[in-house]
Parts: sequence; C-alpha cells; structure tokens
Amino acid sequence: MEFNKILAEEFNLKLEHATNVINLIEEGNTIPFIARYRKEMHGNCDDQVLRAFADRLTYLQNLDKRKNEVAANITEQGKMTEEITVALANATTLTEVEDIYRPFKQKKRTRASVAKERGLEPLSQIIFEQQFDGDIYAEAEKYIDEEKGVKTAQDAVNGACDIIAEIISDDAEMRKVLREFIKENAEIKTKLLDHPDNKTYDMYTEYSEKIAKIPSHRVLAINRGEKEDCLKVWIEADEEIALNKVKAKYVRQTAPVALKELMEATCLDAYKRLIFPSLEREARSELTDMANEQAIKMFKVNLKPLLMQPPLKDKTILAVDPAYRTGCKIAVIDKNGNVLDTGVVYPTPPQNKTEEAKQKLSYLIYKHKVDAISIGNGTASKEAEIFVADLIKGLDRKVAYAVVNEAGASVYSASKLGAEEFPEYDVSLRSAVSIARRLQDPLAELIKIDVKSIGVGQYQHDMPQNRLTEVLDGVVEDCVNSVGVDVNTASPSLLSFVAGLNSGIAKNIVEYRKTNHFTNRKQLLKVPKLGVKAYEQCAGFLRVIGGDDILDNTAVHPEAYEAVGKLLDYFGMSKDDVSGGKARELGGLIRNVGEEKVAEAIGIGVPTMQDIVAELAKPGRDIRDSLPTPVLRSDLLDIKDLKPGMELDGVVRNVIDFGVFVDIGVHQDGLVHISRIADGYIKHPSDVLSVGDKVHVKVLEVDTVKNKISLTMKTSENPYGKKPKDEGRKQGGRKDGKQFVKKNEEQQLDEALKKLQARFKK
Repeated sequence: MEFNKILAEEFNLKLEHATNVINLIEEGNTIPFIARYRKEMHGNCDDQVLRAFADRLTYLQNLDKRKNEVAANITEQGKMTEEITVALANATTLTEVEDIYRPFKQKKRTRASVAKERGLEPLSQIIFEQQFDGDIYAEAEKYIDEEKGVKTAQDAVNGACDIIAEIISDDAEMRKVLREFIKENAEIKTKLLDHPDNKTYDMYTEYSEKIAKIPSHRVLAINRGEKEDCLKVWIEADEEIALNKVKAKYVRQTAPVALKELMEATCLDAYKRLIFPSLEREARSELTDMANEQAIKMFKVNLKPLLMQPPLKDKTILAVDPAYRTGCKIAVIDKNGNVLDTGVVYPTPPQNKTEEAKQKLSYLIYKHKVDAISIGNGTASKEAEIFVADLIKGLDRKVAYAVVNEAGASVYSASKLGAEEFPEYDVSLRSAVSIARRLQDPLAELIKIDVKSIGVGQYQHDMPQNRLTEVLDGVVEDCVNSVGVDVNTASPSLLSFVAGLNSGIAKNIVEYRKTNHFTNRKQLLKVPKLGVKAYEQCAGFLRVIGGDDILDNTAVHPEAYEAVGKLLDYFGMSKDDVSGGKARELGGLIRNVGEEKVAEAIGIGVPTMQDIVAELAKPGRDIRDSLPTPVLRSDLLDIKDLKPGMELDGVVRNVIDFGVFVDIGVHQDGLVHISRIADGYIKHPSDVLSVGDKVHVKVLEVDTVKNKISLTMKTSENPYGKKPKDEGRKQGGRKDGKQFVKKNEEQQLDEALKKLQARFKK
C-alpha cells in the first residue's frame, strides 16, 4: 500500500511532503518538533494536521497489516482467488476487509454449520440454483437420516435453507449495500423505561430520529440512558425495501414457484436473523464511535484555550478554596509560585465568623502585598465570592478577584504528585495552593492534573479512555512546547510534556540542576539518559533565562544558531543587538532585500527564517501575552438580581455541540444556545468561540428554582456579541472583531475530522 500517495491526496499535500512526514514520524521525531523545526519538509503544516496525519497513517498501517493477515489465512485454506485478491486490494476500511474475510472465518457452531455436518450442502445447492423442476420435498427425502438429526424432508429443507441464509449473510457486496441503506434511511428509536432516574431522559420517552442526522451529544445521552437501564434503544429500517434488495440479487423470477417461495423465505430469514441484527450493532457502534470522536474533539477544542490562558505574571495571589462546615482554606503564593502563608477561615455557614475572617484575610493581604484573590468555583463559592467582594470594598489597597475553575484540584491535592510537592500540608491546603497557581500560571498548574478531570467537555467518563488520553495529552504537549519551558524552574510534570522527554528524564533534569544551574542548552547533554536524539527533539523548547547565549532564551533551535550568525552578519548586527532590541528591524530589512534571497544566502528555508526573525525580535517572549488577560472582578451579582433584558459581559467557560456556557459573575453559568450566538448560520459554536473568550450577552430567561440562565449574544444594537465601545460593565472585556472568523487551526481540525471519520471505523 502506497501510504504516501493516499495521504498526499487525503491531506492535499505534495507527494514529497507526505513522504517526508512519514519518514520523520518513522524516524521517531515528535509532532511538536516536526511542526516547528521541519516546516520546509512538510509544507508548513501545523501540529493539528500533523497529528491527524499520524493517526491516519497508523490506521492505514493497521489496515495493510490486516489485509495481509486475511490474505494469508484464506490462502492457507486453499480458497484464494483473483476476485478476492482484487477485493482486498480495493478495500479502504477495516470493515470492508472483515466483510471479505467473513465467509472464511472460523465460526462458532451455527445452524448452517450443523446443517453441513448433516450432509445438506448438496440440497442447499439445488435450492440456491433454483433450476430444479421436480418436487423439492421429494428430493429432500433422500437426505433423511435420523442418526444425524434429519427426521423429515422438512428438516432437510430447513437445514439447506440455513446454509443458504448464511451464504447470503456472508455476501460482502450485499452487506455493503444494506449497510449504506441503513446508514442513510434507518431511524434510532427510544422508549422510556420505569426507573427512579428516568426523569433525566424525559425527552426520550417516545423518541425517533434518522441516524444520518442525529447529533453526537444525543447519541451519547441515549447510550448513557440505555446503560443506566432508563431507555430501551433500537434501530428501525424499512424491512420491505431492504428485503427487496436482497431478493433482487438472490431470487430468480423465472424459478419454479416452490423454489422461489423457499428462496424468498430464506432471504427474509437471512435478513431478520443474521444480517440486520449484525448491521444494527454496526450502526450503533459507528454512531458511538463518531459521537466519541466529536466529544473528544470538543474536549480538545476547549482544553487548548484553557491551558493557554495568559498567566497573571508578577502578582502575589491569595487563594480561597470555599467550603461550609470545614471552613475556607486559604493560601498565599508569591510572584514565583512559592507558598508564603496558609490558613483556614469560617465566613460561610454554619459558623458565619465573617468579621474574624475579614480581619485575618486583611492582615494577610497587607502583610504579603496581595494583588489578586483567586476563588475556587466549587461548593460555597457563591458565599465566598460575596464575602471577598465585600472585603475588597473596605480595603485601601487595590485588590481584584477572579473565580477560577477548580475542577481537578481535589484530584491533584490527593495525588502522589501533590504529596511530593507539599508534604507539609494536608490535602485541603494543597488544593488552595493549586487554585492560586491556576490564576498565576494556568498551564504550569493544570498539566499536573489528569486532563480528563479539568471539566471542559461532556461525557468524559463514557469516552474510550485510551483514545481520550492520547488526544488530550497531544493537546497538552502542543501547548507546553508552543509556550516553551524554563529549564531551571519548571516542575517535573511540566518538563515531561516537552518534546523528546519523559517523566524519567524530567526528574533527571530537576536532579541535575540542584547542583548545576543551567547556563546554556548544551548542558542538557550532561543530564543522565538525555541522549543526542532527545536533545534534538527538546532543545528548542527549553529556555535558559539569563544564560550565556541570548538564543538559549528563544525558540530558535541550536541547529540554526549558525544560520542566525550568518543572518546577523548579513545585516551588520550581533547578538548584542538582539539583546538591545535592534533585531526588531530585521523583518523590514529582509523584506527590502527579498526573503528568498536572504534565506538562500544563510542556508535555510523561508519558513524557518521567518520563525527565527520573530524570535530575535522578542527574545524570551511568551506567546500567551498576546491573548486577553484574565477577567478580574471587584463586584458581583446574584442570580436573583438578573432580569430579562439585562446586558452583561462574561467569559466562555465551556463550548459544547449545542451552545456555550458563559460565566457572567453570578456563580451559575448561563447557556447561549447555538441559535442565539449569531444572527447568521454557524455550523458549530467552536467555529466562532473558544473557552476564555470575553463576550457580551443579554439575559433572556432566569429560572431561580432550577438555577438555569438563558442568554443570547444577539441584540438589536449588538448582533454579534461584541462589547460596546463605552466599555460597558466591569465583568468582562471585548472579543475582537475577528470573533466570527473561523480560526485556521480549528478549520483544519474540523476538515480533517470530517474527511477521516468514515475511514477510521473498525
């Protein structure tokens, strides 16, 4: 199988580029390294496309392997034909391969195999050919053998028809036709069963929808309802139309009446007993697979902006981990994330020691010069927020607060890693530290937590866990490497996501720097088990701040240092000019000469040169600094304060298939349904919005009993959810005018998913 040609066509790449990517992957290069430092070899594909490419390559390799296994098995049976060889060569999915193999597969004991044991194959052949002019039942009497269990002519005919039914069922071409028919025309149906929790599934009491149109989130909801014994679920297709397709192939209209009737009955049996149940299972499985992939995609889409939230740099943070009976745990961290103070206060019921809590927090705020307060959004968050907002009003120091998603904080605090980092603190105080650090540096803190626990998707526990972990780990890896990591301060957890490193090497780096402060990247080669290949993969993503060479604090790979020297010489500059900021002029100087000319002169490709110039312009830059800063508040609302028609600023907390949840500062997130995001049609909320986006919304409905808030981003004055020019309220900010321009990365991801969905079915 020519993988390069197939992948070049599917991903719209030059054959050369597809071949290069395959070679790079098989050589053990990581996706972040390939995406960043081998752009000329793959035509400047981003990491999302490259990961989809790698997934598809794996599928094709598995497909090719399975074809060879099937061919070898059929050949071993002495049943290989030219027709089968061609069919296997043309098969594009594992399903097609298994259909071809189905007649030759060792089966469990079936009605057909029993009939064959009883010697009924010759009779089945007579019926199947439909050319016998005599009495078929008289002919069947020849096969009566009580010892073999054939007591009557009817028994013989029934057994012969069982053999024919299995032949029909094993017909790969017929299964393909019926599979497509079911996929395009069948409906999934549900019925609500008697169950204590069946109210959750009220909408599925008597529900039906074409499987070709059912959205992924409903598939997952139905699957969960079935698993919880709340729903009966089945697929229904027009039996008459499907059966006619079978009859059209196997029933001869000119056949004798008796044989024709037997074949029609056999076709019905084959369809109802063998084919449809099998295809129904396939259809359910395919729906689930596609729904899982879509759900995993949404995890991926939501996770990246969450991880890439700009850090609140150079700020001292006080964290409040809310609770009722056990009190609010507090922790103060300095600008570098070091713990300065911890404690417990009781401003919430049942203790209600509000004044005592105010005094303690005020003391800590003044003592440590706290700049911001981070509040977890869990139990008692609302009461804690009210308390903090009131506290801030009485301070003569400017302090703001933010409510952060504390999902997974308890998981981290009880983990082995949490115990290793803070052995002196109990579980609850570790959680408070985590909440503080999430505001200070979200990426560095969130990577310590199992990403499935972060809470940015749906049905995470229903997903195939290995696939979910694989995809989400890829997102984390891409985020970590795009930002870069300070080799002298990064935690082992953060280092382990750097391209080319693993947890073992990460720990070795931390151990090495205890006695050897890194002053240059070359020292990495002295770290135990960090070999040449690992160095090649990781060096460009590790930063040495304040080291011997300014380039070590950039994303410029050491392999390109010589080219950087030539580039600077070309324009009469030095590394001192890079440190002094003069290198910012390089972009304009290069354009005046011509990019291709300069790139050729220094011996590198244009994309690599462009990346180098960007790094030299801002050495040590953090790409997150260009993103909107965290939303800090100094006041709050209560859900009871909300009225239909109110306009507020908020932050997108979660993007799902049917809308987005927005934090508007009332503890309970409001839902903007997909139909209310924009005036015009949008295919999916992720096309225009991401987690962390700041948006302007209008309140439509408020249900204080069910704690549900319905919002819209469409208003007569502001149809696209943009923040008014007068800056509006304090709760949020403006999403820029490119809000409804589909991001290139997401477009590529969506296109790749659509293109590959059908091909990934097993």
